[in-house]
Amino acid sequence: MQDYYKILGVDKSSSDDEIKKAYRKLAQKNHPDKNPGDKASETKFKEATEAYETLSDKQKRQQYDMFGSSSGNSGGGGGFSGTRGNGANFSQGFDFSDLGGFADVFESFFGGNTGGRSARGGNAPMRGGDIEALVNLDFMEAVNGTSRDVEIEKPVVCETCKGKRVANGSKMQQCSQCHGSGQVRKMQRTMLGNISTVAACDACHGAGEIPEKVCQTCNGASRVKKTEKLSIKIPAGVDNGSTVRVSEKGEGGINGGPSGELFIHIRIKEDSHFKRNGSDVHTAEGVSLLQAVLGDKINVKTIYGNVKLNIPTGTQSGQIFKLSEYGFTKPATTRRGDQYIEVEVEIPKKLSKKEKELYEELAKESGMDLKGKKGFFN
Repeated sequence: MQDYYKILGVDKSSSDDEIKKAYRKLAQKNHPDKNPGDKASETKFKEATEAYETLSDKQKRQQYDMFGSSSGNSGGGGGFSGTRGNGANFSQGFDFSDLGGFADVFESFFGGNTGGRSARGGNAPMRGGDIEALVNLDFMEAVNGTSRDVEIEKPVVCETCKGKRVANGSKMQQCSQCHGSGQVRKMQRTMLGNISTVAACDACHGAGEIPEKVCQTCNGASRVKKTEKLSIKIPAGVDNGSTVRVSEKGEGGINGGPSGELFIHIRIKEDSHFKRNGSDVHTAEGVSLLQAVLGDKINVKTIYGNVKLNIPTGTQSGQIFKLSEYGFTKPATTRRGDQYIEVEVEIPKKLSKKEKELYEELAKESGMDLKGKKGFFN
């Protein structure tokens, strides 16, 4: 006996909504329309559907919890014939609109048409999947922009059959299993009787037709694996953790559908001197005590080269100066951020005899009496 709770990935205390959400997730992941030819996914889809049919029904769930079976211990176990209050014959089947919450799940697949009355065609154009890749950049590459060659292995439309799955000289023919409808009707025996369901045809995967002879290059899959080398342009000013989208360079489409997208995720190496904050750059520059007191012009390193920065008289340690538009290029513009320079006043640790005398003379001029006191430089 299969564990329905384990199949859906829930526990016995889970609410009806939690069970429904778990089933939706599994059903969407393993639905035959999304996994054509994948028997393992088809099996998982059927198991999940069987589990949800039992656990979504209050009475069936109670019986399952007590006896390990939705049919209870009365010994019958099978379906029954008879009529409901509205006169419907159970043995003839009925659509999913009679199943309450179960119909809600199927509506998410079939656009509101319960009971599979209008299954999605398996030959409808489908967009290819998206692909993600990682690119590492140096700090200055992010400043100026660059190009990167990346190799992507992906499914692409078969060049031999142009995605049509048919061998040259052959053609498509009507599926003998569903007679061209793309759907097959199945009867499922339950406590409520025989329920009729409509599902995509296993033979043609809902297309209604199959190749007389499949393309030998793609074996009828319409796509083949291929490694493609792409030159990716990285724009100036790109930030760490940002993403560059390359249109239609993802997986090839199915049945004439468009290709997916390629998303390049950017990782930028940090710099020991420059610190980035958005489009702005922050640095620290040391100046001598005399430069801070008397003022000076100093060379400052920027991401675009060295520039002169005016240090005014009486500059304090920790004071910040701004160089306008010396930061990173702002996304989708030609404007730049700014560079902020924090000044660190450096106090000399050693003085020559002459320098000491001059500082002492300066102290006297300032009215400071240092006689008899051991100073920092003594």
